[in-house]
Amino acid sequence: QVQLVESGGGLVQAGGSLRLSCAASGNIFSISGMGWYRQAPGNQRERVAGITSGGSTNYADSVKGRFTISRDNAKNTVYLQMNSLKPEDTAVYYCKGTIRTMTDAHIAYIYWGQGTQVTVSS
Repeated sequence: QVQLVESGGGLVQAGGSLRLSCAASGNIFSISGMGWYRQAPGNQRERVAGITSGGSTNYADSVKGRFTISRDNAKNTVYLQMNSLKPEDTAVYYCKGTIRTMTDAHIAYIYWGQGTQVTVSS
């Protein structure tokens, strides 16, 4: 069993910063890609940022220059540093990981966290 648990969400004023964390735990053999997604009320879930096991990153145009994704492979944790936050960044943020388990290392499965709310007030 694998779990992804996000933390760090909250309420912040426009222009402020938050740092999200997502820790993966359980029967993990390896983790390849990890990423952050978000979903605002009435909208589809959208990709915010991704990072490979080697540290290559990519970002949605809407967050480039403001958000930074990073990971600590030793801790199976991915982070999202969010600066210069805007009201339109308000959403539930989800962590996603592509993970192989000890039970079946031949197949990589997608796992999602439960989400953490980020609210940016104007």
